[in-house]
Amino acid sequence: MTTTVEEASVRPSRDPRSRLYSGLPRWIYLPAVIGGLFVALPLVAMMLRMDWARFSVLIASPSSLAALTQSLQTSFTSMLVCLVLGVPMAMVLAREQFPGQRLVRSLVLLPLVLPPVVGGIALLFTFGRHGLAAPVMDLFGISVAFSTVAVVMAQTFVALPFLVVSLEGTLRSVGQRYELVAATLGARPSTVLRKVTLPLVLPGLASAAVLSFARALGEFGATITFAGSLQGVTRTLPLEIYLQSYADTDAAIALSLVLVFVAVVVTVVTASISERSLA
Repeated sequence: MTTTVEEASVRPSRDPRSRLYSGLPRWIYLPAVIGGLFVALPLVAMMLRMDWARFSVLIASPSSLAALTQSLQTSFTSMLVCLVLGVPMAMVLAREQFPGQRLVRSLVLLPLVLPPVVGGIALLFTFGRHGLAAPVMDLFGISVAFSTVAVVMAQTFVALPFLVVSLEGTLRSVGQRYELVAATLGARPSTVLRKVTLPLVLPGLASAAVLSFARALGEFGATITFAGSLQGVTRTLPLEIYLQSYADTDAAIALSLVLVFVAVVVTVVTASISERSLA
């Protein structure tokens, strides 16, 4: 029986040499495996150390539930604030050219490299009771330090750059072809933004929003410095884990695993959104 060229091209090859060439030398797999183990082993150690018979009881305690609820509420609010502030910032940085743009971008991304505690101190000396903005805030009777609002501000401060840098990259990658066509056809800038730009970057925007939510959920240093740790008011899940690490190690591990689970879900969702946007 003869085999046509078309059948041969469709039939999968059993030759191992026909696999896609990676271009990687064999020795590079060793440090790659070591790096993977360095990340995975601490998580495995926590799971092995966990008293799984008490897991549901530990995460269902009143203090744990209050901290989890507080974290989810403030992180979601922070994500919305990041969207309101970060989307315009990313669009200006991606689409405009102005003097000092590099400096502005560096300042926007500064919280990425600053220790969170430094961010908390900066917020405290800006919006605290004796901060730079205190005289103006006192005129309106506003006090935010050591309140739930302070938690949202601290989380937004550290999470906003994640949304800006991610969305800016998406905006640059999609280009301006369709926007220019819409503008040429007479569409106003607001119409172009609403009907062209935002639909184009929607997958990237969703991914950036999820990343900012995850960063806000895990925030610790800026929160405890600027907002304190008041149960039911400012005590988020990372703060509860820190306190439980001294009082009840099993409770700290259980709550840590909850955060790990949320982080895994966020990672999977972000990867799924990215894959769909590239498809």
